Amino acid sequence: MSDLPPDLAVKCERLLALLRSYGSCAVAFSGGLDSTVLAKAAQLALGDRAVAVTGISASLAVGELDEAEQLARQIGIRHEVIETGELSNPAYRANQADRCYHCKTELFAQVEQLAARLGAAVVADGSNRDDRGEYRPGMQAAHERKVKSPLAECGLTKAEIRRLAEYWELPAWDKPATPCLSSRIAYGEQVTPERLAMVDRAERFLRGRGFQPLRVRYHKGDVARIEVAVDQLPRFADAEFRREVVEQLKSAGFKYVALDLEGFRSGSMNAVLGEGLVIGD
Repeated sequence: MSDLPPDLAVKCERLLALLRSYGSCAVAFSGGLDSTVLAKAAQLALGDRAVAVTGISASLAVGELDEAEQLARQIGIRHEVIETGELSNPAYRANQADRCYHCKTELFAQVEQLAARLGAAVVADGSNRDDRGEYRPGMQAAHERKVKSPLAECGLTKAEIRRLAEYWELPAWDKPATPCLSSRIAYGEQVTPERLAMVDRAERFLRGRGFQPLRVRYHKGDVARIEVAVDQLPRFADAEFRREVVEQLKSAGFKYVALDLEGFRSGSMNAVLGEGLVIGD
C-alpha cells in the first residue's frame, strides 16, 4: 500500500478486513469500475471463497459480458453468469422512475439463490460513498435484500476507487460509465428487447466512429437523440458523415435522428424527474 495516499491505504486495509470478516462472498459484478475493484478486493481478502456474479439480459450491451469475463480472469476470481428476468416484470417494462429498483431486486434475488447454492455467506455490491447522496432506487433494493456495500461502508469515493483500480493495474480504472441500455429509454416509454437492440446497434456504430463519451437516447415515436462531447459536435456538419449516421440509425429502427446541441450529459434523462434526483444515466 506504500504507493497509495495514507488515507486511502487505511481505507483499503479496512475494506480487506471487512471482506475477510464475511468468510465468503458473492460480488454482483457488472465489469464496471466499482464492481471490478470490489471483486479484486474480495479475491485478495478471500481467495477462492469469493465469486463474481454477472447478470445478463437484453439490457446488457453487446461486448459487456466478454469484458466482464476477461476482467474476472485477470483478477483471478471465480466467475458465474446468470440470466435475469427483469423484462418479464411489467413494472420494469413500464419504465417509471423506479425502474432500477425492479432491475436490482431481480438481480439480487438471482445472486442470492446462486450464493446459497455455492455456500457464499454474503452478497455484496459496488455502491460507493458518493452514491449515498443521490436518488438511487437500486440502493433501496439492496437494503431490502440485505446486500452489503463494503465500498460505501469503508467510505470509499468514486475518485478513490478509480485510484485503487489504477494501483491494482485493473484496465477498468479509466473505463467510462456503462449503465444498462434501459437507461437510454425515456421514462414512460416501454422497455422492450427491440428498443434496447436499436439503442445498442446505434451506439456501437457511433462508438466505432470514435465517439466517446456517447449516448443514443430513445424517445417517443422512435426518435434517436444523440449525445456526444461538445467538441465532437462539428463532425456532424459534414454532409456525407451526417447522411451515414441517419442511414445507419434508421436501419437500426429509428424513424427520426436528432443531435443534442448541449452535448453529452450523464443522467440527462433525469431532467424530467425534478431537481436532486440522479439515477444512473
